[in-house]
Amino acid sequence: MAHRSYRYNRRAVRRIARRNKRNFIISLFLVLIFTYVALIWILPNFIRVLGSIKEFITPPIKKVDLKDTTVSLAPPIFNIPYEATNTAQINIQGYATPESKVKLFLDDEEKQTEKSSSDGSFTFQNIQLGLGVNNIYGKTLDENGQMSLPSKTIKVIFDNEKPLLEVSEPLDGKTIQGERKIKIAGKTEPKSQIYINGNQIIVDKEGNFSSERTLNDGENNFTIKAYDSSANFSEISRKVIFTP
Repeated sequence: MAHRSYRYNRRAVRRIARRNKRNFIISLFLVLIFTYVALIWILPNFIRVLGSIKEFITPPIKKVDLKDTTVSLAPPIFNIPYEATNTAQINIQGYATPESKVKLFLDDEEKQTEKSSSDGSFTFQNIQLGLGVNNIYGKTLDENGQMSLPSKTIKVIFDNEKPLLEVSEPLDGKTIQGERKIKIAGKTEPKSQIYINGNQIIVDKEGNFSSERTLNDGENNFTIKAYDSSANFSEISRKVIFTP
């Protein structure tokens, strides 16, 4: 009886060993398959996701080509001492890299090319302006044909119309007796300047003006002039006779 029990136990041990061996082989096979899938698909996608997150948090810095001459070549500097003019043609002066070419652009249209002198100065002659606002800028050109960035745009207004001028007081040729004071009043365009016999007076934001003047005996002549920002002017004269 004991011998039969011993044989039964040996068979049971062998079955357990075979089962453990089979489970080990299956586990090893599954591990190999998982490792293969991880290396081929999971790991590359994980790295790609990490790269996308890093780029989102810290965007890549764009490389600047230090050989780009448009960065190192300085744009010209224009010297236009006024914002408005009543002249259709103007001269434009300025400075650029010495002995370089300077291109002048007006409303994005190339107008002239001049060469700067040894000290960098240049002059554009007889530039034709259009009525209204003219946008002027330039670019420097080196010997290799490379152009600089555009210079600062300067706006110049061309206006050749005379400003409005009305003189409501006094009437021309008026005779005054007794009081030596007289009021000169009228209206012009807002932001225009008014001069009476060469002396500037205050103009309000609506263009109205008024000033008192002292009369001399006999004939008194007053010249009223209105100037706009383009130096256009209108002129009206008034004569007042004072009798003591």
